[in-house]
Amino acid sequence: QLQLVDSGGGSVQQGGSLRLSCAASGVALDYVVIGWFRQAPGKDGVKEREVVSCISGSDGTTYNSDSRFTISKANAKNAVNLQLNSLSADDTAVYYCAAAKSRGIQGVCGNPLKFSFWGQGTQVTVSS
Repeated sequence: QLQLVDSGGGSVQQGGSLRLSCAASGVALDYVVIGWFRQAPGKDGVKEREVVSCISGSDGTTYNSDSRFTISKANAKNAVNLQLNSLSADDTAVYYCAAAKSRGIQGVCGNPLKFSFWGQGTQVTVSS
């Protein structure tokens, strides 16, 4: 059974950076797509989660919704990192990593309903 643990959130000033991590166990990342999603305050349910970035564990293809965000694999640790730079108050949200059983990101990445496994979420708070 695939399990995900996301971490690295915190409170930062506007313009600051954070590095989030998603550690996977139970399945090698080679067989899944890992996505990072975020859920803004006041929004509930998986459908309300907005895609931030995705990466294919199979071929390394990535998608980043903003040039400030960079997703990457940490192969030795069966983990995926998400670098968040130049953060603003609009980036305040709970960030979740998720996994979809897919080789490629096309047709999967933007839709949270395609992802079957979710981490517990990590809070990112940006103050101005």
